[in-house]
Amino acid sequence: MLKFAKYLKSFQKEVFLGPVFKLIEAIFELIVPLVMARMIDVGIANGDRLYVIKMGCVMILLGLVGLGCALICQYFAAKASQGFGTVVRSEMFAHINSLSHGEIDQIGTPSLITRITNDVNQLQLAVAMLIRLVVRAPFLVIGATVMAVIIDWKLALIFFLAAPLVAVVLYFIMSRSVPYYRIIQRKLDRISLITRENLSGVRVIRAFSRQEQEKSRFSAASDDQMETSIRVGKISALLNPLTSTIINLAIAAVVWFGGVRVNAGGMTQGEVIAFVNYLNQILLAMIVVANLVVIFTKASASAARVNEVMELAPSIVNRTLKEAEPPKQDVSKISFEDVSFVYPDAGDYAIHDLSLEVGRGQTLGIIGGTGCGKSTMINLIPRFYEVSKGCVKVDGTDVRDFPVRQLRKKIGMVLQKAVLFSGTLRKNMQWRDENASDEEIWEALEVAQAAEFVRKLPDGLDTMILQGGKNLSGGQKQRLTIARALVGSPEILILDDSASALDFATDAALRQSIAALSKESGNNMTVILVSQRANTVRYADKIIVLDDGRAVGIGTHEQLLADCEQYREIYWSQNEENEKGGQE
Repeated sequence: MLKFAKYLKSFQKEVFLGPVFKLIEAIFELIVPLVMARMIDVGIANGDRLYVIKMGCVMILLGLVGLGCALICQYFAAKASQGFGTVVRSEMFAHINSLSHGEIDQIGTPSLITRITNDVNQLQLAVAMLIRLVVRAPFLVIGATVMAVIIDWKLALIFFLAAPLVAVVLYFIMSRSVPYYRIIQRKLDRISLITRENLSGVRVIRAFSRQEQEKSRFSAASDDQMETSIRVGKISALLNPLTSTIINLAIAAVVWFGGVRVNAGGMTQGEVIAFVNYLNQILLAMIVVANLVVIFTKASASAARVNEVMELAPSIVNRTLKEAEPPKQDVSKISFEDVSFVYPDAGDYAIHDLSLEVGRGQTLGIIGGTGCGKSTMINLIPRFYEVSKGCVKVDGTDVRDFPVRQLRKKIGMVLQKAVLFSGTLRKNMQWRDENASDEEIWEALEVAQAAEFVRKLPDGLDTMILQGGKNLSGGQKQRLTIARALVGSPEILILDDSASALDFATDAALRQSIAALSKESGNNMTVILVSQRANTVRYADKIIVLDDGRAVGIGTHEQLLADCEQYREIYWSQNEENEKGGQE
């Protein structure tokens, strides 16, 4: 947890002044039993009402000053803890965004969400308690013991007998409950995973009528977490009864032996009452210490989980800083040179010894069966993952030698899953180029075959898109994501099976529009089409057929029909089905 101290540098005043005011409150709290003792021994014993009222006013004044100090400390604690949480959460979010897909896959999205919310909240609570109670509780224990010794050292021996017993109880409870808090945090990750899967896949769940099964899965995870929480709760529940028993026995002993000393003239009645108050203060302070141990244990577990993310070094780093180096015109736009890639913790390579060149303005089609490595291959171009062997080049330069922002600015990419963000349609279209004009957006919409339905929307480009584009159909979302990639005239356009929700006629019109745009554009846009439809890639300048991560055929449609058995099987099986269905 000490690693997080740097995030409190901006709140040094609050971290220092908060405990100071809390210490002042504790001092006044220690004075109150002495005032009460004087009230009993002088005012009540002598029937002096004026003195009783005067001491009562002093107690009220002490209480008001203590309350003021407590409120000031509370303000400083809230300001420092919330500010600390904001800084940690912001830096953690920025760090997560710097990680490659590999690191994010390693930890998992549900766990990252839990860590950036629940775990950081736990750290916030620890900071607040650090300012409010870490100084106050031990000071009260020590101060109450010292005050008791000052009043009567013989009777104070009861304190020294009770304190170790309370400490033993605290150690017994904490040593058995603390390990469970780390387990609870891991089980919260499991609940977060199931919740995220169910909320994001609610339509699929309903389509397969899996609601009851998912309820059972969630209930099982919740029950597992509940059982652990109950187990630790049962142990923690022993804390108050045991400590209260010890302190109450100590109070009984103080009253008994104090009464003997009062009769002997060694003490006054007020001093006995002060002793009882100090014992109660010790009891409450010890319980606070126990709760602090629980809070800091949870925070320690959370700190380790947050540190795990913060210390995860991104595998995608800028090796050099070449600023806008002009592209080499005499080299291929994209080239794969003996590229192999394996996912972290995977047993086998997803891409094997792949070599390929794509010229400027060319269209490359990538086809193959499910899981053959199509998406993996294109994810290596913008460096979503780092190649394991070989190199990928853009404009003759290794992609690892580009600043990541400069490399990805060249690329317009449409992923398999169409993702739109909440906001206006115009704002979604301006993701690649925030200064894109409406004219540029409409041109991209025309090419993506989306202009017609956008014009029919009541607010046009000002139409509000719900989170994830839930107010649009699958085909509409796909066309809008294609248009978004086209805004800003990318040098490379990658379409990763992004027309799967489109009918054949719209798919054909889309391909024709993109081909025309590529020829007309001044930068000779290079297009990569990833599809399982042979008709989608058949007119590409070059087609690569993948099978289990290996290139089993590279060439034109006619060449592959003649020479590649896998391509022939894909093409003829799909065309036979299309003929039966009367399509194309």
